[in-house]
Amino acid sequence: MAARIYQRSKNAMQSGKARAGEWLLEFESARRKRPDPLTGWSGGAETQEQVRLSFPTLEAAQAYAMREGIDAHVVPAAKPKLKLQSYADNFR
Repeated sequence: MAARIYQRSKNAMQSGKARAGEWLLEFESARRKRPDPLTGWSGGAETQEQVRLSFPTLEAAQAYAMREGIDAHVVPAAKPKLKLQSYADNFR
């Protein structure tokens, strides 16, 4: 069973940074998703995909994966891009 560990990003809809530093462990699907013939929604029969575990640190997430025998890989967090702009730039 494979999983990925990544850091939760800041919520784009709010200015706060609550829960932004958490690390998540998500299980990856072993089978390809297929569309449902009736509704057209894509889905699968695996319930492991629905499990998302959160940890305070990367080390805690890796320790859990090792202890449970989960083959996990770490996805590095993207660097935030800062657009430095002054108020006067609005009038140029």
